[in-house]
Amino acid sequence: MTRGTPSVVLLVATLVWLGSPPPVVACSVCYGQADSPMIDAAQLGTWLLLGVVLSVQSAFVAFFLYLRRQAARHAQGTSEAAGPGQPREWRST
Repeated sequence: MTRGTPSVVLLVATLVWLGSPPPVVACSVCYGQADSPMIDAAQLGTWLLLGVVLSVQSAFVAFFLYLRRQAARHAQGTSEAAGPGQPREWRST
């Protein structure tokens, strides 16, 4: 064995020890009844948060689709930003 081998073994053992996941312990709510009102409220809160997140993401998608349509109109030269009844020179280019 060489002189540095024990330090390498110690380093590897330390990294394995630090890299191992800690034991998973459930919260006190999970140990209770599966059909209690607290579980129902937690499930409802989860669905509510998912709904909020999905609605915000949908709004972002709708906004970027709107921007894409406006950019395509502008690239074709048919910008309707000033309105269809106004002269061409008043419209944004």
